[in-house]
Amino acid sequence: MAVEKYAVIGNPIEHSKSPLIHQAFAKQFNKVIGYEKVLAPLDGFDVTLQRLRAEGYLGANVTVPFKFEAFNACQALSARAQAAGAVNTLSFNEQYIAGDNTDGCGLVNDILQHQHTLLAGKKVLLLGAGGAAQGVMLPLLQQKPSHLTVANRSVDKAQAMLDKFSSHAVSSETILQVKTFVDLSLAYDIVINATSAGLTDSSLQLPVDIFQANTLAYDMMYGRETPFMQQARAAGAHVADGLGMLVEQAAEAFYLWHGLRPETAPVIQSFRQS
Repeated sequence: MAVEKYAVIGNPIEHSKSPLIHQAFAKQFNKVIGYEKVLAPLDGFDVTLQRLRAEGYLGANVTVPFKFEAFNACQALSARAQAAGAVNTLSFNEQYIAGDNTDGCGLVNDILQHQHTLLAGKKVLLLGAGGAAQGVMLPLLQQKPSHLTVANRSVDKAQAMLDKFSSHAVSSETILQVKTFVDLSLAYDIVINATSAGLTDSSLQLPVDIFQANTLAYDMMYGRETPFMQQARAAGAHVADGLGMLVEQAAEAFYLWHGLRPETAPVIQSFRQS
């Protein structure tokens, strides 16, 4: 019997934990799969896709910098992918490529299940207005927070993103706002850092008042203590990194491909220990 083949495509890709995560999931169901890292040339994403399909791969995860190219390569898109404008999970069949975006539901599932924090009726602050922020907007709004504030250095960029999603907030009665970092004054229940500041160890110059003792300060980065996390911790907030989001978005991709929903807690725990 042929082994089902999957891959994660990116550039760079060597750091990716996706193969370990998907193999851990497969083991839960006594399932044997192939899952490998594929380094695509920066100008060769489409060629890489064609090769994988020709070689019988059934699907692929997509990481930076190819999520927008993956979106454009699809003939069918989920509502989540359409809202995000980007794709991180591809499913191949003989007729077409289908795309989904599991980042936002990965974030929400981690916050609800592993951080034991409700989003419904809460004041949520989302830092950043780039691709990472756009990818999580719809799942956050679907949780019906009382407030969703987007803070960004460029107000115009944040407003454009908010305008795109404002129709999704009507039914949930969520109050939508745009602020610059320095204009923030309210204390929030949940603060999510979707900027790339942690990659360069940059501080965001946030007012300390946005954090309170029961605030969840969540950085989508994982594997390092970012300045955002340090500031939130010093202010007494509960701090989390994005490892749970990484595992949860992978679990959703695994479910899309196999129709099986894996246990995520033991996988997260094994990464924390190692």
